Formats: sequence, C-alpha cells, structure tokens
Amino acid sequence: MRRYTEQHAKSGTAVALPEIECWENQFPGYEIEIIIPEYTAICPKTGLPDFGTIRVHYVPDQWCIELKSLKEYVTAYRNVGIFYENAVNRILRDLVKACKPLSMRVRGEFTPRGGIQSHVEARYTRSRRKKSNS
Repeated sequence: MRRYTEQHAKSGTAVALPEIECWENQFPGYEIEIIIPEYTAICPKTGLPDFGTIRVHYVPDQWCIELKSLKEYVTAYRNVGIFYENAVNRILRDLVKACKPLSMRVRGEFTPRGGIQSHVEARYTRSRRKKSNS
C-alpha cells in the first residue's frame, strides 16, 4: 500500500495566499536577487514544520516585486501543508504571474531532516516570439 496519497502530493498547490504586488521598473538589463531566510511550511504527511531559505533571482521586464507583499506571501506558507518541490514550483508560478519577468529562478534550500538536506530549483524563461517577415 502506498503511504503517500494523491491528496498529499497536491497539498498546498491551490491554497489561497496573499497577493504579490509589483511596481514599475525604471531600468532595463539588470538582475535582482531576493533571499528569504525564514521560510516555514508544514509537511503534508507528518504535520511537522519545515524550514528553509528561498532565493529568488530574476531579470525584470516592466515590473519589480514589492518586498513587503512578498514577505506577507511567503509568511503565509507557515500554515500550509506543502512539499518542498511543490512550494518552490508554486512560488515560481505565482511570482512569474505577478511580475512577468524576462527570466526567473527560485531555489529552496531546506534545513536537513533525518540527516538529508534538500535543495530544489525551478526556472522560467520567457519564450521569444519570432518576428514575421511581412
């Protein structure tokens, strides 16, 4: 019998979280790195707390992430049952939707549990449209 269910696997991926606000970028061609050393969530299987650092690295286009709203968004995870992998991918999805960057990378570096440490990284690069020759 499988010990992890589909409910465990999907846990936290659709929970309502605070909105991520953005502000208009004034300069092209630079990179931003945001380090959030106080990430916490709940393991959906055991109910035990998970801790880690989330690193967001992105190249903005028209919008930059407003940091207070990002802190509120990440802090809301403390009551969410979600696996590391889902959290990193959800954070990437939500941030890309909010600020529409040229590229973004989200990396979770999680505190060891049972002698095992996990790092999870998800990436986004905006696809470039080909210009027509008409």
